[in-house]
Amino acid sequence: MAELTPLAISVLALLNERPMHAYEMYQLLISRQNDRIVKVRPGSLYHTVERLAGQNYVRATGTERAGNRPERTTYEITPEGDEALQRRIESGLEKYVYEYPLFPVVLSEAHNLDRDDAVLRFRRRVADLDTWLADIDEGLADAREAEVPEPFWIGGAYVRHQLAAERDWLATLIDRIESKDLPWQPRNK
Repeated sequence: MAELTPLAISVLALLNERPMHAYEMYQLLISRQNDRIVKVRPGSLYHTVERLAGQNYVRATGTERAGNRPERTTYEITPEGDEALQRRIESGLEKYVYEYPLFPVVLSEAHNLDRDDAVLRFRRRVADLDTWLADIDEGLADAREAEVPEPFWIGGAYVRHQLAAERDWLATLIDRIESKDLPWQPRNK
């Protein structure tokens, strides 16, 4: 049996709340800013729902049409889907899995850039991280203000701390490069 993808986990978790159609799932994921932790595209979401239905993790409960809109099939989670969701959450929490992000790869090759160019790009990344952090802080503040229980937004708090750690590390790296504490060799051309 295939391991649940992050999007499949999100779909099953939404259906654990209540039955809904795929477009409603998409709207909820976007409105809750889950697209910051899960790659959400309408096509991939529909494909994920179809795959989960093929695995008997979700089932269609009905189809409705509103005006000239296309028919929308409502889905619910099955007992097998609930069990698969629980197993995936348990394994994902307790076991670290390295996911091969791009940044460590390009960071390891940053020495191929001239010193000033590398510092400029690091500064741009820090500015981008600051924007992300401000957006996340706003979302977390909104959740607190709406009295959303903390277990529902701890993923956002985790991402916030991860991004802040990266930003702080990069700021230190920039200082080290500029102070020449970290020698930067000129690029060989």
